[in-house]
Amino acid sequence: MSDPKRANFSPLKESIHEIIFEADTPAGKYFDIVLMIFIVASVIVVMLESISELNNQYTNIFFILEWAFTIFFTIEYLLRIYCVYQPKKYMTSFFGIVDLMAILPTYLSLFVYGTQYLLVIRTLRLLRVFRIFKLANFLKESSTIMSALKASRPKITVFLFFIILMVTIIGSIMYLVEGGNDSSFTSIPRSVYWAVVTLTTVGYGDIAPQTELGQFLAAIVMILGYAVIAVPTGIVSAEMVSQTDKPIPVNSQSCQNCSTEGHSDDALFCRKCGQSLHKNH
Repeated sequence: MSDPKRANFSPLKESIHEIIFEADTPAGKYFDIVLMIFIVASVIVVMLESISELNNQYTNIFFILEWAFTIFFTIEYLLRIYCVYQPKKYMTSFFGIVDLMAILPTYLSLFVYGTQYLLVIRTLRLLRVFRIFKLANFLKESSTIMSALKASRPKITVFLFFIILMVTIIGSIMYLVEGGNDSSFTSIPRSVYWAVVTLTTVGYGDIAPQTELGQFLAAIVMILGYAVIAVPTGIVSAEMVSQTDKPIPVNSQSCQNCSTEGHSDDALFCRKCGQSLHKNH
């Protein structure tokens, strides 16, 4: 049975989709490798541009390179929209949003100075390396991590709520113990800030208790900090273990309808929307 969407789709769009969305063909793999080189080069340019000495010396070169990369990525983004069945699904997907954010800062810099430095967001596009170098099985592992995070959300939410209560109480107590004209604990919010910094084991050192009782309480908070770090890690790890199963070989096949990747090698239809997949390579 023929696919009505594919029947009304031009061979040109099919070819473009295979090249820029998939990496099973030589053309698709070469395109993705070139794309990765451009992404890395563009991020390096942005980083070098932030060095004032280099920026003053090579302003014009940086400007030309930045716009050259942006124009290339803009054309690529438009082609991605052009060659999918449902552009809105691609545009609202994770990679669709990342691809858009990779070009917007340059255009925004025409109106707001400094936004071009947000172009480092382009590094997220390097996540496509998993399918380019036959590491598509890692896409399934990333799905496992995301599923574990979603499953852990209720427990982590309760945990974070408990932490908020804890630092509020600790901060209030430290304000009563250390508060005074000559103390850094000038208010309860500032004391709560100290509690957050101490409980998370960051320890900036900008605020420190001076009394013996305050130092004793601070030591207790520091010890509690190690337990605080372990709890969310344990929650997520337990969820990941519960979802671990035997990995299924997958390829770089991308659904032209919803842009879902990571299909098994013998898949004929998209695992998410049921759209038929290319099986000519």
